[in-house]
Amino acid sequence: MPVARATAAPVTPPGTAAAAIVLVSNGPGELSTWVRPLAQHLHRRLGLGSAGPKPFCGLHLVLVPCPNGTGTEHRAAASWGLFERTLPARRFWSLLLRPRRFGPWPRQGVVVFLGGDQFWSVLLSARLGYRHLTYAEWVARWPRWNDRIAAMGPRAADRLPRRWRSRCSVVGDLMADLSESARSDAPLPPGHWVALLPGSKPAKLQVGVPFLLDTADRLAALQPDCRFLLPLAPTIGVEGLLRHASPANPIAAAYRGGPPSLSLEGDALITAAGTRIRLERQSPAHTSLSQCCLALTTVGANTAELAALAVPMLVLVPTQHLGVMQAWDGLAGLLARLPLLRPLLGTLLSLWRLRQRGFLASPNIAAGRLVVPERVGPITPAQIAAEAADWLASPARLAAMRHELAQLRGRPGAVASLADLVLELLPPGLPGSQPDS
Repeated sequence: MPVARATAAPVTPPGTAAAAIVLVSNGPGELSTWVRPLAQHLHRRLGLGSAGPKPFCGLHLVLVPCPNGTGTEHRAAASWGLFERTLPARRFWSLLLRPRRFGPWPRQGVVVFLGGDQFWSVLLSARLGYRHLTYAEWVARWPRWNDRIAAMGPRAADRLPRRWRSRCSVVGDLMADLSESARSDAPLPPGHWVALLPGSKPAKLQVGVPFLLDTADRLAALQPDCRFLLPLAPTIGVEGLLRHASPANPIAAAYRGGPPSLSLEGDALITAAGTRIRLERQSPAHTSLSQCCLALTTVGANTAELAALAVPMLVLVPTQHLGVMQAWDGLAGLLARLPLLRPLLGTLLSLWRLRQRGFLASPNIAAGRLVVPERVGPITPAQIAAEAADWLASPARLAAMRHELAQLRGRPGAVASLADLVLELLPPGLPGSQPDS
């Protein structure tokens, strides 16, 4: 049953594509693991970007307001060359108020939610007069306003009210396809490789960078054959990484050692203690990550990414820095970030969320049990280095965790299944579209 739409949809000018697919997302993790694979698949299916007549369908990316965003996601996404139009989050409200300010929009199209607050994509689809599809990882919050719902698994599908379940299809985990793309004939040099993932968002980087650099120094002392890999998120450059490890970051003073330096080749960080940390500039870094024995990571989309690659991990949340770890969503999160309320309300909200947290890592949430360790509390680099050394000294335990993660991953093909649902919502009769079921 189609959803009622706003009447002020933009008119399609002559020469404009007959339809539009608008992908809506928020942060670096969602862009790399959800948006990019789907955009690449749609390019192949629809022949976008190929020489010849203007394609019947344009592919667009709209970024939405998010407390976890860096503000530079649009630059990284634009560099992929996959989108006809890429709008940063700061332009979202202008887009809602005056869509034509950003150029002509086809009369018909589909908005696809792939990260952020689901309500933003509901608003955008209504404003443009487009049909609407939500990829629901854990829950679809606005089923009434969705023409179709693509659930990651039965858990999200079963949470729907019965009256809306006919709109839902289980497509699988979009990250299940990552293992296929990670195969490579370019192995890392010998050694026990440990991946360091401090995050890609300012609040996480401020804590994660100094914490993990200190941990790497201590782990290198315990396990001299360790090699370290730090994948650079597309939204954070080397300069930003160094800034979070420098005295400009007040949290850095709480950790041992001084700021690292960049190697002469520019391919590694060298800590004050002499630990070399290889920088992986290619994004996504699936090929290199899949070869690591262990990852030390913050919470977020990176835990799902590592799980899809079956990389054993320790998930770290150092709660001694709650003053900066305030990246919660929703109205309460917005109030907690106001300057006058942040010192008290922000910290109280963080404490309450952590007490009510349940599981934090994506594989644990999916399994409903502890598959990968979550270390939440006033943890120290010395503690984490010692635990990581114990894991590295136990290949059988690492292999067991890797096996469990591989079992959770699911079968590849979710990206293709989601693309099928997107194409079903395109106007009937256009090339590549399919009739409504």
